[in-house]
Amino acid sequence: MGTQPNPDKIMEIGLGFWASKTLLSAIEMEVFSELARNPEDLETLRQRLGLHERAARDFFDALVALGFLEREEGIYRNSPEADLFLDKHKPSYIGGMLEMANHRLYGFWGDLTEGLRTGALQSEAKHGNVPFFEALYADPARLREFLRGMTGISHGANLTIARQFDWSGYSSFVDVGTAQGDLAVQIARANPQLSGLGFDLPAVGPPFEEYVEENGLAGRLRFVGGDFFHDPIPAADVVTMGHVLHDWDLEQKRMLIRKAHEALPAGGALIVYESIIDDDRSSNAFGLLMSLNMLIETEAGFDYTAADCMGWMLEAGFSDTRAEHLVGPDSMVIGIK
Repeated sequence: MGTQPNPDKIMEIGLGFWASKTLLSAIEMEVFSELARNPEDLETLRQRLGLHERAARDFFDALVALGFLEREEGIYRNSPEADLFLDKHKPSYIGGMLEMANHRLYGFWGDLTEGLRTGALQSEAKHGNVPFFEALYADPARLREFLRGMTGISHGANLTIARQFDWSGYSSFVDVGTAQGDLAVQIARANPQLSGLGFDLPAVGPPFEEYVEENGLAGRLRFVGGDFFHDPIPAADVVTMGHVLHDWDLEQKRMLIRKAHEALPAGGALIVYESIIDDDRSSNAFGLLMSLNMLIETEAGFDYTAADCMGWMLEAGFSDTRAEHLVGPDSMVIGIK
């Protein structure tokens, strides 16, 4: 007799915002940074975080049930994952991105239905406010925090690209939209014959250079400021683009791939990576949801399949293309000139 349908998954996902907001509020109140400093009992933790007596026990125990905290003999401590990735004082912190999700995206996604019906973005620009990224790049402190968050969420894929791709036949690379520069750093660390460039808007220069210096690679990695819509991509043997193409419309995607092709020598490689949607568009839920997030955040951005990207590469003149899985929902598409 077959398994009978049940509504458990429907209810879990339909009410998934309960768990999501519980985690996001815990990050906002720095629960995990507090417990990384010292495990604490209920009352001590409640008072240190300024929580109401009615709310605190259920809140902390919900975080236990969700797997973010552990509790033993009344003492709360972080789970290993929360301790590594959600303590603000560790370089592995990824909460910057989740802080942005809490303060911005959580509310914007409440207007998803409107976006689905109109095709219009649902972010700050909807109400005539300064677009988030324009404001972000004008505020050095917020920009640094954001770039640090981007490093946290992309670090695993960056490590994999640095080791999985065969870099042995190349001597130089340029990382387009480099952010803090973690991909460039990981590639240079794993491949001592390479020198590299980070290419991004000029405001990104100081955080990039600091991160490179911290990793002891100032002699091999250099920042080039520019705007990839108006400036050529610097020439190199390999061009990388991580979490870049999905921000833009189809013609802009094609234009950026053409610019990458122009920057490469014969035999050079373009590596595009992000949460590439599976070709059947049925299994990489994160990639598909990311594309809906592009609906919320951008004028015309969208995520895409490996087959889509390989097609654009062939149109631009690349002679050979392939796709390879990286980690989690991320994959890379490689084009050889």
